[in-house]
Amino acid sequence: MFKQLSQGLTSLGLDLSEAQQQLLLQYLKLLSHWNKAYNLTAVRDEQAMVTRHLLDSLAVLPHLQVQRFIDVGTGAGLPGIPLAIALPDSHFTLLDSNGKKTRFLVHASNELGLGNVDVIKSRVAEFVPDRAYDAVLSRAFASLDDMISGCQHLLVPGGEFLAMKGQRPDDELQRIGSGAFEISMIDLQVPGLSEDRCLLRIQSKTEQ
Repeated sequence: MFKQLSQGLTSLGLDLSEAQQQLLLQYLKLLSHWNKAYNLTAVRDEQAMVTRHLLDSLAVLPHLQVQRFIDVGTGAGLPGIPLAIALPDSHFTLLDSNGKKTRFLVHASNELGLGNVDVIKSRVAEFVPDRAYDAVLSRAFASLDDMISGCQHLLVPGGEFLAMKGQRPDDELQRIGSGAFEISMIDLQVPGLSEDRCLLRIQSKTEQ
């Protein structure tokens, strides 16, 4: 799996240290172990996890430009934990309402020594942060209009929504419209994955 991960990172143009790569694989081992009892992910095979969880999460890394992120509906910590390992100088809050998942996230972040990670068990609408975030990040968490309406209170003025999607979500883009938002779509190529992936960057025009 180390070779698979290393080759995938090279394909993505990412330069992570051996220690970071070992942390990523340690996270997968923890996820695989807890998954047997907690059903955290439908992906069971660890080699498939390298592609579908690690590389899929890290594909957005070159497009992250800020320091404080909240990963809403993080589930098993995706993409937040892989990104926190890759970006130790950035801060990631992992938000999920599922207690089994947040218990795993607390355990994993402690085991991995991730001092740049906070775990919050809460519904998005009920969470009021002490300090707003530069970016709201999600991986197939909700539709774009639900993400914008439900998470706006988490952002600093001029903050951005970063939505990781599969196929281009044209119907969702039509619903939010382009009048009030600056929207850019970035096609992502995940090594070993033939399925479509893209990143939507959305920012309110009035706050730029």
